[in-house]
Amino acid sequence: MSQAVETRFDVAEGKAKEGKYLTFVLGHEEYGLEILKVREIISVMEITEVPQVPPFIKGVINLRGKVIPIIDLRMKFGMAPIEYTRETCIIVVNVHELLLGIVVDTVAEVLDIPEKDIDPAPTFGGSIKTDFILGMGKVKGKVKILLDIEKVLSSEELEAVTAVEA
Repeated sequence: MSQAVETRFDVAEGKAKEGKYLTFVLGHEEYGLEILKVREIISVMEITEVPQVPPFIKGVINLRGKVIPIIDLRMKFGMAPIEYTRETCIIVVNVHELLLGIVVDTVAEVLDIPEKDIDPAPTFGGSIKTDFILGMGKVKGKVKILLDIEKVLSSEELEAVTAVEA
């Protein structure tokens, strides 16, 4: 295996690696997810609310006979909720062997981001948690926040989502 190929797979845990990212918009910011974590993109459908769950868990949907928990990423990130529009999408992702839907304002595009265009996540001090950020992708003069979708939810939140699915 050549050295260039090895570095792509031999990246320290928590660091972004070059590759394809599905980008989407929340508010005025663009984010990216590793395309390998994305199962499919669907339009918003009827979400069945589940009582006594955190507010960012919108409920569940029935997707071809499978019950999938739905997270509103705006609310998870502390943004103001908005009315869903025709552009609002659900990105179905695989998180720790669990299918999970995340609601985003709109899906943008799939980008191939080389390693040289990915900077480490910024640090804001000990009290601000940024371990869910893989890195900052620089594309055409703009910055895309690359998310580690498996770390967006804490273990307690993931347990709450798992309870919703059961």
